[in-house]
Amino acid sequence: MKNLVSIKLNKEFKRAYFQGKFKAHPYLVTYLIKNRGTVNRIGITTGKKIGKAHLRNRARRVIRAAYLNCREEIPFQTGYNIVFVAREKTPFIKSTELQKVMKKQLCFLLNQNAGFDQRRNRKDS
Repeated sequence: MKNLVSIKLNKEFKRAYFQGKFKAHPYLVTYLIKNRGTVNRIGITTGKKIGKAHLRNRARRVIRAAYLNCREEIPFQTGYNIVFVAREKTPFIKSTELQKVMKKQLCFLLNQNAGFDQRRNRKDS
């Protein structure tokens, strides 16, 4: 795991859920919000709807592997908290399939966030 920084506090997960931008798919839900740090941090949530412990662990492994590959392909700035929420289909797919979905979601959210920042700066000027 190459310098993977995790989100651990419940309040940081809640902040992403309630204030962050999100994109949903049958395999994965992605939340994105800026943080004040200089590094991207990720959090992975797997609920009991997914299944027993071995399925939840597999879902986390698949998401982590997809993110590590995706992070190298998408050159995005640092300073984001990214929360991934596994869905019921997540443990049954390969990380390469999930990587395609994750890449689309992250590109969408980063472009949406960039547009929001530009609008915000235009109003302040």
